[in-house]
Amino acid sequence: MIEVAEAETLILEAMPRSGIHPQPLAACVGRVLGEDVFAERDQPPFDRVTMDGIAIAHRDWSRGVRAFEVAGTQAAGAPALAITRPGQCIEVMTGAMLPEGTDTVVPVERVKRHDNAASVTADAVAARQFIHARGSDRRAGSLLLKTGSRIGAPEAAVLPSAGRATFAVSVLPPIAPYQIRSSNDRALEASLIAHKLALVTRARLKDDAATLAESIAQLHEQSEVLILSGGVSMGQFDFVPAVLQRLGAKVIFHRIRQRPGRPMWFGMSAGAKPIFALPGNPVSTLVCATRYILPALRAAAGLQPLPIERVALSAPVEPSSELTYFLPVKLSWSAHGAALAEPRPTNTSGDFVALAGTDGFVELPAARTSYSAGSVVRLFRW
Repeated sequence: MIEVAEAETLILEAMPRSGIHPQPLAACVGRVLGEDVFAERDQPPFDRVTMDGIAIAHRDWSRGVRAFEVAGTQAAGAPALAITRPGQCIEVMTGAMLPEGTDTVVPVERVKRHDNAASVTADAVAARQFIHARGSDRRAGSLLLKTGSRIGAPEAAVLPSAGRATFAVSVLPPIAPYQIRSSNDRALEASLIAHKLALVTRARLKDDAATLAESIAQLHEQSEVLILSGGVSMGQFDFVPAVLQRLGAKVIFHRIRQRPGRPMWFGMSAGAKPIFALPGNPVSTLVCATRYILPALRAAAGLQPLPIERVALSAPVEPSSELTYFLPVKLSWSAHGAALAEPRPTNTSGDFVALAGTDGFVELPAARTSYSAGSVVRLFRW
């Protein structure tokens, strides 16, 4: 058996990088950006008015002008108007282009209108106030988003400013959770889809060595990653390791010093595709997928590792094993905003019902035999 940290390292080192392909913006949401994206033009592309009011030339204010002739109205989205002589102003709306010849906006609350004149009631007016300056957010050619960015709502708003209709994103690898004994494929499918890391298909295989060999060989051709659930322990019908060896797969490790999930197998197929063979008990399957498979697929897609998240145990825990213990927890927060993890141990590694309502699990290294309430430990969210 190997340690948890070594298993994680070996998986990440073996995972091939996903390819990239162009997609329209609507199909990019939730995906991983596969290229650096640069600004096509200055952002904002013009001096933008940030308050309803009037636009004036500050030099007029400096000369003592307080009543201005209204020369027009500048609406948002309309071409820029212009003042043509001293003492004029343009009525402006929020979001509009700053009229030519003006450099300052006086809010409507500080202006009184008299027919075609506007008097400024403010005691002080600063040059270029209430103006979102052209290029103050980004200059043309500057970096907007880096390769490896996850495209969420803010990123989806940024991409159109690049002036393009399509963007390169990481390919979602076809992944098939192949179920041997239980309904674990449903949990794996839900996890992979929720994290937008794969295109998922499911299959059920029989506990027969010859059938397994034929089915796995066929499914290998249809997928970029294989995930097997069950058949990796020491039981009479645990054929998977031997079948994978017969098919030319290279084992990287088999068994990790952890519970649940000690029998986990990982290797590469003869076609250089990753194979994860997980224990068949439902809790073991979901824990191993969260601890190892999701980080591996994130790395393959070009995403940075998630920041390490730590929480405090709300109750004492005494692991009864010399293995690293993955303990399901429910999160809450103290009155001071500290994250607390309430232990929700399962009855056995087959007790998947107990996982309902939990937020993830904490990792309790084997080096300690007891953890008091308040102990700070690492959290993995489902």
